[in-house]
Amino acid sequence: MLKQRIITALVLLPIALGGFFLLDGGAFALFIGLVVSLGGWEWARLAGFDAQSARVGYAALVAALLFGLYQVPALAPWVLAVGILWWLAATLLVLGYPGSSRYWGGSAGKLAIGLLILLPAWQGLVLFKQWPLANWLILAVMVLVWAADIGAYFSGKAFGKRKLAPAVSPGKSWEGLIGGLCTSLLITLGVGIFRGWDGGVLLAGLLGAALVVLISVVGDLTESMFKRQSGIKDSSNLLPGHGGVLDRIDSLTAAIPMFAALLWVAGWGSL
Repeated sequence: MLKQRIITALVLLPIALGGFFLLDGGAFALFIGLVVSLGGWEWARLAGFDAQSARVGYAALVAALLFGLYQVPALAPWVLAVGILWWLAATLLVLGYPGSSRYWGGSAGKLAIGLLILLPAWQGLVLFKQWPLANWLILAVMVLVWAADIGAYFSGKAFGKRKLAPAVSPGKSWEGLIGGLCTSLLITLGVGIFRGWDGGVLLAGLLGAALVVLISVVGDLTESMFKRQSGIKDSSNLLPGHGGVLDRIDSLTAAIPMFAALLWVAGWGSL
């Protein structure tokens, strides 16, 4: 399994890095759209649709909606706003699981939820490419999420006792959450000192980083919640040794729209 994971990572890493950081404009939107559409194909299975025709159809719907959003950039703020509202609602659903599953709206509702997860994430990445420090913004949100994951793993392994969401993901602990959050905040503090942020900007940066990390945890738990309800371990086997696309980007789907919304509020970019 470890060998398979390493081989897959070695093959995908240069493709992912090239797509994220070397492409621009329509090519970048298309590349991210392909990844998100594959996520849509996986999500249809979580929504209860096992037939390939239905899953491909849903992926095509996601792709068509992404094309429409690219053609009408004025919709970007609305897409981000809907995304933020969804992740706030998802927090309540995770906290209330399994009882909250009655509010999902059945298979049709779960398909709609998939759009709320996928479309704002794509929109946020497209916006990052248009704003100052474009690639650095993409790298920043990834580092925040990855650092939180690594910090949570080690702190949870060393100190984890109190379960964070036992009905959704029994392996996660409050101690892990705190450790992951502290790891990301330390990195943010280091960046702020290096870039010479004043006290107010540094405080805002730390608060923003905390919100991004916390909502990224909700993204992770949300996919875990739907997988648990569906009795599925991985969203697919597209990435040998790593599961599916959604398994790799679940935290980012929540972190990206939050990061984009916070940057916009701070006046970083225009919508």
